[in-house]
Amino acid sequence: MNPSLFRTTLFLPALSLTLLLGTLSAQAKAVVAADAPAGALQAASQDVVATPPKGAPKDTIALVGDQYITFSYISTMLNSSAIVGLSVPTFGTPERDQVRLTLMDKMISANLLYLDAVKKGVDKTPGYQKDMQRFSDAVLASVYKNNYVAGEIKVTEQEIQDYFRNHIAAGTEFNEEVRTGIEAKLHKQKFTEKMAALRDTLREGVKVVINEKELDPGDDEVRDAADVVASIDGATISWQEVRVPLSTPRNAGSVENRLQALNKLIDVQLMTRKARQTGLEQDPVYRARMAEYKKTRLINIHRDALFREWEPSDKALREYYEANRNEIVVKEVRRVRMVVLKTEQEAREIKSRIEAGDITIFQAVADYSIAPDADKTLGDIGWVKKGSGFPELDRVTFSLGPDELGGPVESPAGWHLVQIMDLRDAVYDHFEDEATRQATRRRYIDAKLDAYVIDLRNREFPVQVYDDVFFKLAQQEVDWYKEVSEKTQKAPEEIIKDLQKLKK
Repeated sequence: MNPSLFRTTLFLPALSLTLLLGTLSAQAKAVVAADAPAGALQAASQDVVATPPKGAPKDTIALVGDQYITFSYISTMLNSSAIVGLSVPTFGTPERDQVRLTLMDKMISANLLYLDAVKKGVDKTPGYQKDMQRFSDAVLASVYKNNYVAGEIKVTEQEIQDYFRNHIAAGTEFNEEVRTGIEAKLHKQKFTEKMAALRDTLREGVKVVINEKELDPGDDEVRDAADVVASIDGATISWQEVRVPLSTPRNAGSVENRLQALNKLIDVQLMTRKARQTGLEQDPVYRARMAEYKKTRLINIHRDALFREWEPSDKALREYYEANRNEIVVKEVRRVRMVVLKTEQEAREIKSRIEAGDITIFQAVADYSIAPDADKTLGDIGWVKKGSGFPELDRVTFSLGPDELGGPVESPAGWHLVQIMDLRDAVYDHFEDEATRQATRRRYIDAKLDAYVIDLRNREFPVQVYDDVFFKLAQQEVDWYKEVSEKTQKAPEEIIKDLQKLKK
């Protein structure tokens, strides 16, 4: 599989930790236990198997039905780019293993949906078959172009020097950045020239006919979907087949733009034909990308169908909101600065001095506050959620306006003066609000999907997690990182950049 598959399926909600932790050892559980729901660590663990089956990749860390999840694949995702919703922790930290476990959890979810889609015959539907054919043609054309055009283009050092001498302003320093820029420009020029020559080669012995009158944007509203806009050796191309690419803002404005775009589409079809004739369907790049797309597209189609099936009625959505209101509503929060004094009298005196302008609240914190970390925070205690603090203090805090100074109010810690630095109103607290309804719907659908995938695991497809392999390979990474950092004195982010370069 390819990391881009995961980027496509990452939106899938993670399985409950009960599902994942039921297959992990005590060591693995310790990594994620802080976020585990009550009872998760007592989940059944009948699926634990010490080593992957014979024939599996050596770094297999999970098996979902017949689908392997490997440590190297998850590491590639972790190191190649930022992943939506997940940070990339430093090598050798427990947090890094926690992110890996989260990624594995999400991949288990994706693979269960894939297997379910196959079992239900989603891959046999006309829409899916058409998508696969369209993607196959595009990939074959790309592989053919790379093999027979881009792969043959070479830019020599002499050409770079000649271009620098003839086209770059006198006095410009010839450094690596300038050299790279010239090389890229020359490569693009040669590619354009070769593509122009390739078009002539592709069309040798092929009869291409383009009906330019069917490209007039002024006739779009009356043009029939079956109208023929072009043909290749008698095989027609209808307006329906090319309407979408020819109607983009870039192409829709003129016949000339549409003619250029249509010629490119014809080139793709001809390159696809050539690719099949030369056996490029066996090319490893083509096979890998097709396998990736097969899974990605199937998951997306199946997921979308499930979502349509689970679309809640207004009554069901309202009931779900009321039952889960505390989890959906994002409560009002305020950023608070506090001065904590020993006595009520001292608090009133300090408040009067601040209001009179004798001292600032910062001076009051620095000189009088008894809060242990006042000298470091200057009284800034951060964002406070309504209902999360001492009741009387909470009441005062959430009755003040911006910059207003309130108190004194007593808590077990002392007498507080409170200033509101910033505030954010509660959101999703009125069901009739459209944003609230959308947030509720997303949560409703996600809960349905989570439950559905758990049921797939329990009833349909076995899931095995090889935690010993996981932690063995994680430790090997720690050892490798330690060795590399000691030898090179490079920071973790520099090492990750090196890994990214190697994978390009």
